[in-house]
Amino acid sequence: MTRRWTLRRKLVVGISALVAAGFLITSLTTIVALRSFVFERLDVQVTEALDLAIGLDGQRWDLPGDPDGPDLPDDADGPAPRVGSLQAVLDEDGSAISSSYTRADGTEITLDGQQIAALSDALDKGNAPQSVDLGSELGAFRIAASSLDGETIVAGIPLDDATATTTALTVILFSVAGCTLLVAVVGLSMLVRRNLRPLDRVAAVAQRVSARRLAEGAVAIPERVDPSDTDPHTEVGRVGTSLNDLLGHIEAALTARQHSEEQLRRFIADASHELRTPLASIRGYAQLSLSEDAAMTPTQERSFDRIQSEAERMGSLVDDLLLLARLDAGQTLRKEDVELTLVAVDAVSDAHAADSTHEWRLDVSEELISVPGDGNRIRQVLANLLRNALTHTPAGTVVTTSLTQNDADAILTVEDDGPGIAADVRDRLFDRFARGDHARNRDAGSTGLGLSIAHAIIIAHGGSIAVDSIPGRTVFTVRLPLHAPQLLSDQTDDVS
Repeated sequence: MTRRWTLRRKLVVGISALVAAGFLITSLTTIVALRSFVFERLDVQVTEALDLAIGLDGQRWDLPGDPDGPDLPDDADGPAPRVGSLQAVLDEDGSAISSSYTRADGTEITLDGQQIAALSDALDKGNAPQSVDLGSELGAFRIAASSLDGETIVAGIPLDDATATTTALTVILFSVAGCTLLVAVVGLSMLVRRNLRPLDRVAAVAQRVSARRLAEGAVAIPERVDPSDTDPHTEVGRVGTSLNDLLGHIEAALTARQHSEEQLRRFIADASHELRTPLASIRGYAQLSLSEDAAMTPTQERSFDRIQSEAERMGSLVDDLLLLARLDAGQTLRKEDVELTLVAVDAVSDAHAADSTHEWRLDVSEELISVPGDGNRIRQVLANLLRNALTHTPAGTVVTTSLTQNDADAILTVEDDGPGIAADVRDRLFDRFARGDHARNRDAGSTGLGLSIAHAIIIAHGGSIAVDSIPGRTVFTVRLPLHAPQLLSDQTDDVS
């Protein structure tokens, strides 16, 4: 859970925990020291009380309730017991010879059997000063004992004052520590927040840059860390400086890439355009040679036939490359209302007429669905998808073209029950000249650019195209916005 914490929270919680630990150790040490001091003073007092109880010359004073006490002169009755003091005399078997406890109002009470038993149990542990609990009526006492003529004389002082002192100190220490810790947490939060603001600004720059599309097209990265956050003497400043340097290098690399792509695109467009004329001449001369009645050897006839077919194939490839180059250059498409329902009907009818070995199905509603775009290019997309299904699936395959819509998009799907597309090919299926496995090898007449062209056309319309394939089911899904996206211009220039 702490992995998801921000640096600010970790710093505040960590420092607050250290401060709290310091307060706790200090408070506990103070309480233990005070308790030790208080008990040392009680031990001195209880020892003095024991000496008073023993009396002069090692003979104990005559205690109240002790008819068998020593026969002392009348003027030697002993000192009056102090308020709150406890005195008791026990014989060898632990029974009380006499006992008394002086209340705060000066009255004296005699200890009962349970209290005498508690004293006896405590004395079994030794005569050194120790604590004993005499019940809820009297409470806890610090007692000391001494043996005299076979009797045990016990003196005690209640622990009420010592307990009250340590309790009050504990309450005071923890209250002060709690309030101080609260103030420290608030102060730390404000201090950490203030000192981490430069880091927040650096992170905001990085987030804005990460939101930019850097994969293609002309790229400019105007975002930079403010000079106030690039002080090389601070950690955040070094991060800000490094980020600015990194962004500069990335922008330079992207500019170089864009320049190289534009040069390559211009070269492909120019080369494709220039190749059209010689290819047309080759096809024309091949057709002219084949149409003459002059006798030719079988080898010559086959050679001219291959020249014509390969010239046509190369012409198709040149046209495809020229179209891709123009789409990559951002040339606008025609914008008109395209009835997708009619496009689907015509495309499936053409596929059925061109090939009867497959089963061509159409699933559309009676309601016409239209989108803004270039009708010829959308027809080309659907024709490419159907031709792809024809080329890469065996005879008898069922190919179903469906058309639906939601609130934002028209959804055109081409589904077949063929062998499917290999997983290692599926991710690069829309790349140019992507080759599949033997189950979907393209025939000799294919340029290998059909799906790339379909992808480029749909992207130019602001839509998307995706494929989902498992053995026995392959689905190409095309989504076209029902309303004109910003990617389509209001111009009517056609990409020819």
